[in-house]
Amino acid sequence: MILSPGIIAIMILNSLFVLFGVVALILSIAIVRHWDMNSTAKRQYRLEKQSYLASTIIKYIFLLKLPLFLFFVYTLDSISNLLTGAMCGAGVVDATREGLPLLILKIANIYLFGLWLVLHYRDMRFEHLPYTRLKFGLFIVGFGLLMAEIYMEIAMFSAIDVDKIVSCCGSIYSSSSTSHLSTLFDLSNSTVVAFFYGSFTLLVLFYLLKNRYLFALGNLLFLVVAIVSLILFFATYIYELPTHHCPFCILQSDYYYIGYLLYILLFIGTFYGVSLLANPQSKRYRVSMIANGLYLLIVSAYVMRYYWINGVWL
Repeated sequence: MILSPGIIAIMILNSLFVLFGVVALILSIAIVRHWDMNSTAKRQYRLEKQSYLASTIIKYIFLLKLPLFLFFVYTLDSISNLLTGAMCGAGVVDATREGLPLLILKIANIYLFGLWLVLHYRDMRFEHLPYTRLKFGLFIVGFGLLMAEIYMEIAMFSAIDVDKIVSCCGSIYSSSSTSHLSTLFDLSNSTVVAFFYGSFTLLVLFYLLKNRYLFALGNLLFLVVAIVSLILFFATYIYELPTHHCPFCILQSDYYYIGYLLYILLFIGTFYGVSLLANPQSKRYRVSMIANGLYLLIVSAYVMRYYWINGVWL
């Protein structure tokens, strides 16, 4: 395992997640099994007190996981110079078989813990705490996924071989790659652009209908299409290079760290849209549309700026 300061910090925080997560899990199981707001028994009062403790632990796990994900991506980028052939975090992710599944699982866990937090705040608004059993049942599922994430993270960092030559992002994100993404490079730019703006148009339609289920589904679709279109099309205009598709290099200083802004906007927009499933507040529609709209405007601006200066498309 590469013992860089970043990896050591991640491992320490993972140890804390395991320690406090186990405490919250034990309390959650007891609450799911025995919770009854109509009961006046001593056990119910004890469970109510324990629910506050468990909720506090889970809440702070999420509040730490959110910036820790950005730090994880930054750490991947920072150790890329230790691997021969790697130019950015993409090479580190591709260096082990756990890399890509771990990245996807981390994103899924952030959304899951975020939904838990939204459900928790909604539950606390009611005197009888109607969602208590549901939210702690959701955490039991989330705990299993969190432990899987930590295991895969340890496995990934342990499997990195600094003496092994890895692929650079130029070969990973190309039509010659052997990855599943390589088949998408057969799509024309017009098709990719049509899917991107079409998915946002659907999002606007679902917003006008104010159907939270369709709006949540539309946000999940927009999340996938936005990431794929960024790799296949919009990234090339950020780099001003038709062969450069990497979604990691935009996180570097050469491109003014614009990737962090894009990914944060995309997360806020899609998360607030999906969170309507747990709490149907009208303001969540607006926040989702504003953040997703800003993401669309920024990536579109790179395309229009390039055409304005050069008079041609890439």
